Amino acid sequence: MGENKRKRGRKTKIAEDEIAAEEECNGKATTSITGGTSDPSNPDNSRRGPGRPKKTNRKENSQLNIVASPERRSSRLAQQNGDSEPQGLVAESPLTPKWENVVKVVPSMDAVVKVFCVHTEPNFSLPWQRKRQYSSSSSGFIIAGRRVLTNAHSVEHHTQVKLKKRGSDTKYLATVLAIGTECDIAMLTVSDDEFWDGVSPLEFGDLPALQDAVTVVGYPIGGDTISVTSGVVSRIEILSYVHGSTELLGLQIDAAINSGNSGGPAFNDKGQCVGIAFQSLKNEDVENIGYVIPTPVIQHFIHDYERNGSYTGFPILGVEWQKMENPDLRMSVGMEPDQKGVRIRRIEPTAAGSRVLKPSDVILSFDGVNIANDGTVPFRHGERIGFSYLVSQKYTGDTALVKVLRDSKMLEFNVKLSTHKRLISAHIKGRPPSYYIIAGFVFTSVSVPYLRSEYGKDYEFDAPVKLLDKHLHAMAQSVDEQLVVVSQVLVADINIGYEDIVNTQVLAFNNKPVKNLKSLASMVESCDDEYMKFDLEYEQIVVLKTSTAKATTSDILTTHCIPSAMSDDLRT
Repeated sequence: MGENKRKRGRKTKIAEDEIAAEEECNGKATTSITGGTSDPSNPDNSRRGPGRPKKTNRKENSQLNIVASPERRSSRLAQQNGDSEPQGLVAESPLTPKWENVVKVVPSMDAVVKVFCVHTEPNFSLPWQRKRQYSSSSSGFIIAGRRVLTNAHSVEHHTQVKLKKRGSDTKYLATVLAIGTECDIAMLTVSDDEFWDGVSPLEFGDLPALQDAVTVVGYPIGGDTISVTSGVVSRIEILSYVHGSTELLGLQIDAAINSGNSGGPAFNDKGQCVGIAFQSLKNEDVENIGYVIPTPVIQHFIHDYERNGSYTGFPILGVEWQKMENPDLRMSVGMEPDQKGVRIRRIEPTAAGSRVLKPSDVILSFDGVNIANDGTVPFRHGERIGFSYLVSQKYTGDTALVKVLRDSKMLEFNVKLSTHKRLISAHIKGRPPSYYIIAGFVFTSVSVPYLRSEYGKDYEFDAPVKLLDKHLHAMAQSVDEQLVVVSQVLVADINIGYEDIVNTQVLAFNNKPVKNLKSLASMVESCDDEYMKFDLEYEQIVVLKTSTAKATTSDILTTHCIPSAMSDDLRT
């Protein structure tokens, strides 16, 4: 037993001598070959102890080292012969790796930046205050004009935005120039000249075709350095933009897009930017389905900002339409066999087209492009796309030539296009929520962020049916119309019996219709009747004595530490 131990000890000593020789020649141990570092997760290494080599024979070590580097063999031969190693051999050897030679230089990637944002979201349950701030990180990229593009949701409700370039340790304060909620794009800039030194802005490429290779670059979670994922374009169609609650042109790719990739560019094989990563499909039945905002949408956002000095949005025609694929339906409206189009179901009262278009009109073409019975138009070779794409290429205030069939007669109208005015808005666009309080009743206007705050991300299933019906189907009759609700009742002696009223729409005050929250606050403040009567949804009514309600409001505000009975926007 003792002899065996000594033999193993000699074999280990020889291996250690080989490692020492390699350290002297190369300046570091070749742990990837000989296993000379201790790995706590490796039971063999833990038994050997720190610095002990992996148990193997000399013949195997020699073969591995010869394959890896012929210089190491000559180093050992020199030591065996008693010769000293020439000084400066490592610096002169062309086989010595250098980081500058190993790193692949891709100039376009240097324009990709990491975006750090501190958010302070509004508190819709307590609209007179905000939630606790939190931080997030995402990606962005530099474009011409000393500007940076990222996603709108990356800087939503921002209080501070900072940018860091690739390979830099400095974070630069940024200013948000514009936020496009519909297209989920935001534009930033940095006042510090040092930020722009040595960086070339990205160039935009054309809309890619199916199966074109794309590379998504950004800073996803799981690391601080830049990340690259590759894939191909698998689909081009009108997509639902989750953040903006709109439908615009989008690219579907099979490259992985994870949290933190948002705002990062998608490159083609020429190094040109062809899109912005912004959302992915998370489902147990699918894998690697990501979505990219294409260059036509990006260019529209940039040109809109340059034309107007601010973001004005994507216009709409303002109609709901029906397919005309049924032959009997087409004959009933007087369409010829060679005519195609879609039937107008409803028109937004706030849209400019409501002055000339009528329900049951058949839209035959938009700006000279014929519309098929399924609502599509030619897009590219072998492709068709929804005709809303043609509308989205316009700008707010532009006019479009619309050809319709009405009572078997063809008519043409120049329709002015404008942005969409929803009864329940999809965004509050950075503004604090509006509220009004009287006698403990908290009144506010309904928006999608409000519903999401009250009922969670599944608000479309959990919110009251009446509110969902208004959200999905109701149309605003005027640009300033709002859906006003009693969000909650702050309990006090005056409102006994009304405590359970939550998120119920207010229809009228003292028999006068409630148009919006500001009109309600104005009517209540100026009321000199003996009683105040609120007509609510579901045939509910609330009756309060006017003098008592106004007198007790200040005490209720003090009890709940509320600074004011109404938000600032209602005072003007």
